[in-house]
Amino acid sequence: MTLEEITRAMGELGEPSFRGKQVFSWLHRGASAFAEMDNLSKPLREKLDGLYYIDRLRAVRKQTSRLDGTVKYLWELGDGSCVETVLMGYRHGNTVCVSSQVGCRMGCAFCASTIGGKVRDLTPSEILGQVLSTQMDSGRQISNIVLMGIGEPMDNLDNVLRFLELVNHPQGMDIGMRHISLSTCGIIPGIRRLAEQRLQLTLSVSLHAPDSETRSRIMPVNRAYDVDELFAACRDYFEQTGRRISFEYAMIDGVNDADWQADLIAKNLRGMPGHVNLIPLNNVAESPLKPSRRTRKFQERLESRGVTATVRRSLGGDIDASCGQLRRKAMEAGEREC
Repeated sequence: MTLEEITRAMGELGEPSFRGKQVFSWLHRGASAFAEMDNLSKPLREKLDGLYYIDRLRAVRKQTSRLDGTVKYLWELGDGSCVETVLMGYRHGNTVCVSSQVGCRMGCAFCASTIGGKVRDLTPSEILGQVLSTQMDSGRQISNIVLMGIGEPMDNLDNVLRFLELVNHPQGMDIGMRHISLSTCGIIPGIRRLAEQRLQLTLSVSLHAPDSETRSRIMPVNRAYDVDELFAACRDYFEQTGRRISFEYAMIDGVNDADWQADLIAKNLRGMPGHVNLIPLNNVAESPLKPSRRTRKFQERLESRGVTATVRRSLGGDIDASCGQLRRKAMEAGEREC
């Protein structure tokens, strides 16, 4: 619930409006029960406990990398479903990568999250709960959020937008929009709707191939929203928001790492500020796709054609780094929670 909704609910209970701010503040500090809200009267706490519930996540598994301190959580939700969250430390602060769905229906060939399909959307509180629970468990202040975990955010956009409103609220976690990245595999109606919101977040587009034939082979979404339409939507997004787009590009050996594909990316980004983030592919046991051996040459080719390109630093390589792997392992082990 938003602050306004909680305040309205307090009014309906005959309580003064400031009670709404008190409850909202407690929730966004991670209160797990109304009984903890000791600046509320006992009768009010008991009344709230009978009318409402507070979502809580339970850590089923937690893996900490010995290489770089990256932490990966497998959280159990209220219905027993599981999602993953990753905490990564950088010089500029702590970034948490959150999931937006249980499973995913996009079917990308290189991703472990989509194996088994989509189970359901996450609620705004379940997305927010990942941020709060990670901060509380780790004791590390979260300064940045990326919506790049399990699921397609644009396939759950109503709940994602409400999550963004909540996590950005000055009475809540107060994480600025410029510290938030939202990733999509290319749901064009979602991109256009997000552009209308004029939010100052960073849109990250999972491109992974600049030509329709290759992209359709590894990303089924391209059959619905062709890559040429996607580039056009990205151009419109930049013109509406003024925000530079980040293009995510998993480097796959012999599939999308040819020089002509780098040239095609450069051609499509001409005149549109953009950044290409080259990602060393994580091995997924169920996929025949392998990491490219040409990542640096591909980067050099892009840069020689005026495209800003970086290679993402791999983190958590010893803790099931690929998104969806930890949940998948738990499912295969037959764990009740997942």
